[in-house]
Amino acid sequence: MTIKVLVSGSGKMGREVLHAVSAEDDMEPVGVVDLLSTEEYISLPGEVLVPFERNPSALITRTRPDVIVDFTSAEWTPKLAEAALEDNVRLVSGTSGLSESFISHLGEQYAKRDLGAVVASNFAIGAILMQQMSRMAARFYDSAEVIEQHHDGKADAPSGTSLATARAIVDAHGNPMSLAETKRETVRGTRGGAVDGVPIHSVRLPGLVAHQEVIFGGPGETLRIRHDTSDRASFMPGVLLAVREVMNLKSLVVGLEGLFGFDAGGARK
Repeated sequence: MTIKVLVSGSGKMGREVLHAVSAEDDMEPVGVVDLLSTEEYISLPGEVLVPFERNPSALITRTRPDVIVDFTSAEWTPKLAEAALEDNVRLVSGTSGLSESFISHLGEQYAKRDLGAVVASNFAIGAILMQQMSRMAARFYDSAEVIEQHHDGKADAPSGTSLATARAIVDAHGNPMSLAETKRETVRGTRGGAVDGVPIHSVRLPGLVAHQEVIFGGPGETLRIRHDTSDRASFMPGVLLAVREVMNLKSLVVGLEGLFGFDAGGARK
């Protein structure tokens, strides 16, 4: 069976997804939806043209996709999801900054339709393994900090991946982590923003793509777990996996780790 894929977003990630999907034998890109589209078609390798529209409902009706892959903004994704739900189209989204209330609503709506969806903060395989290793380490340490670094065009801070990692650490630890008290902070915010005792420090610079380091500290030692993304191509194996797996799901899965068979403690089921 060939999976018909509609891509949401025509930026760097959207085009990377479009090219990755077009290279797969079991997938077919059928169109691109983008609020900023100015042309009727968008070109693929081999001089193939696919429809390029602003209106998600109109393009869904026109192309009848099985899955929509979305890497856009927290303002656009809910509108896209509404259009997808109207036509029972599965959703794979890597949009950052989605609210918990929206994700909860999305889960209810897809479960009601016995239809699959995947929402994940990161689609890089190494990033998922980093989170799972951090879960394992959290059982043995009381203190941890997260440093995340992204390109200067990233709209939100901290990253969705760093938030998910901090929450996973606290969950695995069983209670909030121990945060050393700073008696005098001469520059406000220097210690970062803390999630239940896990400070997160965000770096935004040109030249970066996506990087994260988790540092655990104990008596006389530190443990560092780091993942670096040097190219957006690193996200594509996870995206393609999600597109295939979502066809067999009957509800929303949050986090790519849910497709890897990891339980809450980081072990494979």
